[in-house]
Amino acid sequence: MTTGRAHEAEGPWGLRKLEWARAYMPVLAGIRERFVRDRPLAGQRIAMSLHLEAKTAMLAWLLVDGGAEVAITSSNPLSAQDDVAAALAETGVSVHARRGLSDEEYDRLHHRVLDIEPTLIVDDGSELVSRLVGTRRALAPGIRGGTEETTTGVTRLRALVAAGALPFPMVAVNDAAMKHLFDNRYGTGQSTWDAILRHTNLTVAGATVVVAGYGWCGRGVAERARGLGARVIVTEVEPVRANEALMDGHRVMPMADAAREAQFVVTCTGCRDVVRPEHLAVMRDGVVLANAGHFDVEVDVAWLKQAAVAREPGRDADVVSYRLADGRRRVVLADGRLVNLAGGDGHPVEIMDLTFGLQALTLERLATGDRPPGLYPVSPLDDRAVAEARLAASGVRIDALTAEQTAYLAAF
Repeated sequence: MTTGRAHEAEGPWGLRKLEWARAYMPVLAGIRERFVRDRPLAGQRIAMSLHLEAKTAMLAWLLVDGGAEVAITSSNPLSAQDDVAAALAETGVSVHARRGLSDEEYDRLHHRVLDIEPTLIVDDGSELVSRLVGTRRALAPGIRGGTEETTTGVTRLRALVAAGALPFPMVAVNDAAMKHLFDNRYGTGQSTWDAILRHTNLTVAGATVVVAGYGWCGRGVAERARGLGARVIVTEVEPVRANEALMDGHRVMPMADAAREAQFVVTCTGCRDVVRPEHLAVMRDGVVLANAGHFDVEVDVAWLKQAAVAREPGRDADVVSYRLADGRRRVVLADGRLVNLAGGDGHPVEIMDLTFGLQALTLERLATGDRPPGLYPVSPLDDRAVAEARLAASGVRIDALTAEQTAYLAAF
């Protein structure tokens, strides 16, 4: 097992984070009770690429309890928490992650995880899949299937399916109702602003916030910004979502116009070149730029680095001001990487309890099933099971259809 630069002394702090998360993850607790008893993952080798923090560690821990051999790396060079990595490495998980990786190290550690010759994979952003269909294709026949966590990853998988290049079954966990309705919206919304506020200590109330993209993540970021008292502008390329943003009460306009008003810009599109040089050139002094998308391609930080006459440190290591020739500053958080994880703790614990509950149940199905290559939805039974477990843990009861109601609906 390896933890890179994660020092042994950090392990106890990481363990405290794990224990804190465990106390607020009742869905995983219920699954763990059954996994410990039945060991449904016995004999499986699971390779994981997820942002390595406390909630992710709880999922890895659960899979080991279910009988699997687990190896994990982080799905972003800046999102691994070294104290959590050190603690997790002491619990039977093979950990290949540390914060602050170079691109070469990041790629090497993904290959280290694949060296276990996995039978199942848990992916985020299609990082493992991209290597398995590239330089590690020889491993593909031994993979029973995998799960994908993110919108970006599902988009990449659909492209592979269209090209006939996906060699094993993958399940789009991101598209499940109990994932994207909560993780993408409430999780991204809260954790993005947690990170922005932690690193800037600035006031959002009364400020103009530009949110690029109005998918589920963008909806959450815009909703939380408005809850903090911001005036929200949404930029979009898809007319249906633009109409939704408008009817949700936000202003909608092109980035070229929004950039001139912005005091905060948060990108949530999953696409590249969203904030380009022509936008950066007209922004006001001190504008804060944060990216909530998977890859660091949404804000053109490379142009800023080249165009700036000065690079000034901010109030912590994740904040950098780029001063342009006219004297105005552009403040970049987490070097344009996924701000809520590269610059924060990620989604709230209770939110990830839902997502990782779906991950665990889906992996269990893949371990016992036999599907041809392709992209599949999460089983509705698993979606419902997680929803019911969450309600039960919250002490919430709901109605059930009567026999007459069931018959009435079936008649249509």
